[in-house]
Amino acid sequence: MFADEIRRIEADTHKRKTVVICIAAFCAVVLGIFLVIHYLGNTKVVFTTGLKEGEIFKTGSLACTTEELMVYLTNMQNRYEAVYGAGIWNAKGASLSLEHEAKEQVLTELAQIKSMVLLAKEKGVSLDKKEEERVEAAGKEYFGSLSEAEIAALGVDEAAVTQMYREYALAEKVYRKIVEDVNPEISDDEARTITVLQIRLDSYEKAQEALGRIQEESADFETLAETYSEDPVIRYSFGKGEVDETIEKAAFDLGKDEVSGILSVGESWYILKCTSTFDEAQTQINKGKILERRRNEAFHTEYNDFVDALPRQLDEELWEDVTFIQDENVKTDSFFSVYNTYFHVEQD
Repeated sequence: MFADEIRRIEADTHKRKTVVICIAAFCAVVLGIFLVIHYLGNTKVVFTTGLKEGEIFKTGSLACTTEELMVYLTNMQNRYEAVYGAGIWNAKGASLSLEHEAKEQVLTELAQIKSMVLLAKEKGVSLDKKEEERVEAAGKEYFGSLSEAEIAALGVDEAAVTQMYREYALAEKVYRKIVEDVNPEISDDEARTITVLQIRLDSYEKAQEALGRIQEESADFETLAETYSEDPVIRYSFGKGEVDETIEKAAFDLGKDEVSGILSVGESWYILKCTSTFDEAQTQINKGKILERRRNEAFHTEYNDFVDALPRQLDEELWEDVTFIQDENVKTDSFFSVYNTYFHVEQD
């Protein structure tokens, strides 16, 4: 009985950690306009008054209404409940509930989008005629998908939905404008990814024993790794800057099939064997990561300088009153997939 309860608590904690990570991933891929959004630094909101009725916060001259926030939050809520069930928000394991964390994530996303719309205005970035047509079409499609119950619960009309898509598209466009001159050329050496087998041990004595066995004639490193290593995963592929410096230097100095000495990192000891000094497929993937990082850094520099000067206000009382909609008739979850239909596919 006690063991069952321990397993239940562990499962809930793991589930909760998984969903916290997934919430961030959701906002980066589904909520977030582009993956850079989570690398821009924290947009701090000043708690103050002076907002109009129904305005949850204001960034510079742009306000965000409760209705806008509920569209984002409800779409997130329904997408996750479709996968994990409605009970996922009750998972234990931290002082803040998952619902609170979801709210905070959506608030941050919307504050960033509003800031980026203002940045677009300052840089003279606007939507062209074709983009405006897509915005209008997306607004019409999403609003048309809502039931009467959903319209009433969210409190939106078609014009409000369309404006949300317009701001979303503007934020995306100003990002592209800022990063358009980032050099996309990345050499194989810069992006080189290698693959190693790794043994991690919690004591130096065990590491010495394992290395002695490895150095024996005809010893099979992978078999010994499965026997000795404290980690269930023993095969890793990584590029420069992705792992601890001690591990990186030792790994990149190895030739194919060479074995390292004992490496001390933190409270663990490691032994590595290089199985590939150049993983072509992973290197190509890493080039994409490096290019994304360059773009993030370029955008981060300009965005932070701009947003730091913006006044920000939040209606704290109204914010605290925001909760998930608990209504089985409110199932909408397509706000972002509709946007992607019009803006993230090849257009004629």
